[in-house]
Amino acid sequence: MQAGLLIFQGDWRCAAEMTLQEMVNRAASRYSDRKAVWFDECNDKPPTFYTYATVVELAMELTAFLQKHCDQQGKCEIGLYCYPGINLPSWILGILQVPAAYSPIDPDAPPMLSTYFMKKSNLQYILVENDKINKFRMSHVGWFDCSSSTIEHIGLTLFQMSLSNSDLNSQADDVKSKYEPLKALDNSQPGYTICPDQTEVKTSEGGYMDVGQKYSLAYVLHTSGTTGIPKIVRVPHKCIVPNIQHLKSIFEITQDDMLFLASPLTFDPSVVELFIALTSGASVLIVPNTIKMMPVELSAALFHHHHVTVLQATPTLLRRFGAHIIKSRVLSANTSLRVLALGGEAFPVLNLLKSWKHKENKTSIFNLYGITEVSSWATCYKIPEEVFSADFRTDFPIPLGSPLLGTKVEVRDTNGSAVLEGEGQIFIVSHLIYKKMIFSCVGGEERICFLDAEITVPLGTMRETGDFVRVQDAKLFFVGRKDNQIKRHGKRFNIECLQQAAEDLCQVEACAVIWYRQEKLILFVVPKDDLEERETLKELQKRLPAHAVPDELVLIKALPLTPHGKVDISELNKIYQNRLNSRRRDSKLSGAEELWERLQYLWKSVLGLLGESTGIPKDAVFLYSGGDSLKALRFYDEIEMLVGKAVPGLLEVILSRSIEDVYRHILKILFPVEDQLMNDDNVVKRKLSGNSGEDFHGKYIKLESERGLEVASGLISSIALSRGNKFFSVNCTKSFMQPNNTVQVGVELLQQPSFLHLVTPSVMNSHAQEYEMENRILTLTNKANKTDCCSVQQIHADCSHVTMAELALCIRWKSNTRKCVDASPLVVIPSTEGVSASVYVGSHSHAMQAIDLDLGEIKWEQNLGDRIESSACVSKCGNFIVVEKGMCMEVTLRRWSCVFISLSKFFSTSSLCCYTRRTTIGCKPNVPCCHLQVTGSKIWKSFLGKPLFSSPHCNEKYVCVGCVDGNLYCYTHSGEKVWHFSTNGPVFSSPCISSLTKQEIFFGSHDCFIYCCNMEGNLLWKFEATSSVYGTPFVFQSDDLKNKILLAAVSIDGKVWILNAKSGTAEGVDKLPGEVFSSPVVWGTKLVVGCRNDYVYCLDLYIRGKKEQLRC
Repeated sequence: MQAGLLIFQGDWRCAAEMTLQEMVNRAASRYSDRKAVWFDECNDKPPTFYTYATVVELAMELTAFLQKHCDQQGKCEIGLYCYPGINLPSWILGILQVPAAYSPIDPDAPPMLSTYFMKKSNLQYILVENDKINKFRMSHVGWFDCSSSTIEHIGLTLFQMSLSNSDLNSQADDVKSKYEPLKALDNSQPGYTICPDQTEVKTSEGGYMDVGQKYSLAYVLHTSGTTGIPKIVRVPHKCIVPNIQHLKSIFEITQDDMLFLASPLTFDPSVVELFIALTSGASVLIVPNTIKMMPVELSAALFHHHHVTVLQATPTLLRRFGAHIIKSRVLSANTSLRVLALGGEAFPVLNLLKSWKHKENKTSIFNLYGITEVSSWATCYKIPEEVFSADFRTDFPIPLGSPLLGTKVEVRDTNGSAVLEGEGQIFIVSHLIYKKMIFSCVGGEERICFLDAEITVPLGTMRETGDFVRVQDAKLFFVGRKDNQIKRHGKRFNIECLQQAAEDLCQVEACAVIWYRQEKLILFVVPKDDLEERETLKELQKRLPAHAVPDELVLIKALPLTPHGKVDISELNKIYQNRLNSRRRDSKLSGAEELWERLQYLWKSVLGLLGESTGIPKDAVFLYSGGDSLKALRFYDEIEMLVGKAVPGLLEVILSRSIEDVYRHILKILFPVEDQLMNDDNVVKRKLSGNSGEDFHGKYIKLESERGLEVASGLISSIALSRGNKFFSVNCTKSFMQPNNTVQVGVELLQQPSFLHLVTPSVMNSHAQEYEMENRILTLTNKANKTDCCSVQQIHADCSHVTMAELALCIRWKSNTRKCVDASPLVVIPSTEGVSASVYVGSHSHAMQAIDLDLGEIKWEQNLGDRIESSACVSKCGNFIVVEKGMCMEVTLRRWSCVFISLSKFFSTSSLCCYTRRTTIGCKPNVPCCHLQVTGSKIWKSFLGKPLFSSPHCNEKYVCVGCVDGNLYCYTHSGEKVWHFSTNGPVFSSPCISSLTKQEIFFGSHDCFIYCCNMEGNLLWKFEATSSVYGTPFVFQSDDLKNKILLAAVSIDGKVWILNAKSGTAEGVDKLPGEVFSSPVVWGTKLVVGCRNDYVYCLDLYIRGKKEQLRC
């Protein structure tokens, strides 16, 4: 390699200032009689060829014609509308010799895209292949005039743009409007700084490249537009010539080589393929586009008839041959192929490459990397021969390699800082090459392209690639495209990792991955003969983290390709959409028996239990069988896909009932006649004994009079705290509301909306055995916030943030409920002296417990006959606790009675607004509704399209609620949507609105972040926890904790976070021994929360060094 490099340096000095056409003419003068181009139609006709002399002769004739008919004015760009053929090299060379830049236009591209390209490139002239004239005219009616006669024996006709081109402008604007949304999506990629299309960095020497410089441009292309508006790229000779020269040296090209034109003209690697051959005296093979899609015919042409020695291709194009052809022809022991250069996509995994390559094969394999914006290649790496030996490790990563001459590669993080170790984005910049060597920099710094409307570009301009790499030991390893980074199950990863893992499986011929509608991860596989779908998924589960395992595996015969030879993602999306539509059409069920069988299959499929031979018990509950809320949504979608229609109430049944209940629920919708013949045990009509005047009517109970709810001991004055700083004052007397500046909780006073703050009791006397409160008097104050959060901050939950935290937590008590506690606690503090505060919480064991807040002793416990997942609330009179399923109980210690039952259920809890006297309910499946409290009449509703698990919370102006679609929505009390704030995962957490923090909104998301927004929907800060956040945060303040305004939040991995509510920084953290779906409630310095390890916990908060003040 070093010898080749020295040869290149010697050649570089004399060729650096040369143009492509000058290099071709120099080669033609040396090898005039050698065959320059072969064209094989792969039919009965024999292949045709032109010598170098013929290519140059035809090119000169075209050059003379264009010079006569085109007004050059020193700068000319000419379009070339054609298919690849025997004349192609002559046509390109003829345009270059005008001198002009050639601009290839694909006849098969959408006319709108071609129009956009021609308009943005400001093309005045288009050369059209004669047999494509009708196609061209039909696609661009009225936009061009035929301004010259046809050159018959060359096969081209020249068109000139007409002066009246308003239609052309209109079409171009349509393209821009089509791609603008894609650009907006790309720029809003979470976690990355929004950057312009290119970053300009001036070199210390200064200086500019000018697009107006005479004869500077070689060709004009456009990017694909898959991630935004297509960019126009103007490539000077000084940018592409170093690529040609260096790769000729690396590949050791000679006049005996045969190269294949694998890339379309609109893809810049085609320039490398053509001119590496034509500037070396070698031959280039061209075949029709249709043959490139036929693996058998193409392989025969390349390796049997023409003995191609150098092949540059995308990995996907290589895979189209199939493993058998690759082994037997492409990389066989006696193949003609000397060089295989793969680029344009992620390099195949080594294990796959080893399976293709015969042990006697001598082909040199290279990994190429580059972007169109810095045409064409930026780095190159030769795969060492030793990695193909049988005993070499198969997990050897393939680096991108060293920068090519005239190119500098930098890796930067999201802040723009250089990355020496770790992950970052690649930036490519032209470079002052070999400045200290005997061959001084000649043109190396000028390897710059012009993008879109750029006229001058500073020397040393840096281009953002959108590609992420890992830097390790000064080597670059490709991670994936920025566009392919997704957030799934709260974890960010690149879908290329799934593709690489699948490629590594021996059953997989080729594969590709799509993130379908940002909801489902779909793996497309071209299988080998023995692929078992179930076993393949199992194997992927072993090799990948859970968030990277695909939702579905789709078998296809071949991967669809773009014209550039890359995987066509849009076509894969269409294939999957057609598959879904077909599934819907074929989903007609013959009856109840088939429904039961297919329902069991879907159950096992979603839960990953397809390998189990045992049946599913009829009483199996989805969440207890390994399911979670996200899997429940997928199960819900699969069922609706199966039955071909919406099933009202289905998601609720999936989450809370058995598989038999799910089956019966669907049966009622699909086969109502059959259902009526069955004995439905799920519809239970109950009658209360010993409850005069109250009878059930169907599923509901009508209360004849509120007087039936008698209170034995009169009204109880108390306050109640529940999740999200929801506060209720119950029959509080004036004496109970006297000032005291001890500890504060940011709450919403339902009874006294004009008050801003509620001040709660101080920490208990440390010497008292019962830890009685020193003062139970509540205080109202108008204390203002001291600081404002003026900028957005993102805080990560690294250990460094909390190891020196000032606050600590320890377990005060825990109470065993015998099954997991998903419900959030309700804390009720009576005003009566000597009566301790109580915690009310239910669990999946059907038990409802009343627990002494200070001591942890159970005051009473009752079994309610069903799982309790929702938080309790207190009645207006203060004597009753109301819980999920409509259970209502007296608060008194020794007496309790079930007053009424309602079997209706919502996923989200209602929110009462004291300012408007309205109740907002987050209904199943996707409609928040507002009802007038007094009459129950509906005021407004809003359809969101996705289910709501979050409960609404409101203040005097707005109602806020989270949605599974990943947004927090804000409405006025009249139902007008004010704004929505987007996260990267479903929002199960309810919003917390507290007057302590000027009514900022706090909530968590499945994406692992805790967010703080203001009431205008602007992000103030976000804190990255260690897992998803389902619980609702809680704001509090205490003199015993240095009077800071703090935020308590929990993540589902059991972490309890204490954050600074103003800045979002971690003040303290502890971990419970189980998952946490419950929301915390804080009173004084005591934090209460439920855990899925069957316990409800009370944690004491204290400042480190003052632990002796509390009993732990």
